Amino acid sequence: MHVAYDQEALDLAQQIVELDLKRDECWEDLAELAGDRAFELLRFVQNR
Repeated sequence: MHVAYDQEALDLAQQIVELDLKRDECWEDLAELAGDRAFELLRFVQNR
């Protein structure tokens, strides 16, 4: 099914995809630096 989308909506969808890829890259870097404490560190920063 083909649906016409507004250009602004397409641009936002593209930005979300790019942010998701960047998030994955950042998570890999954090996991490398913080090891098995990466998730704990992420939650700490989110909750402060």
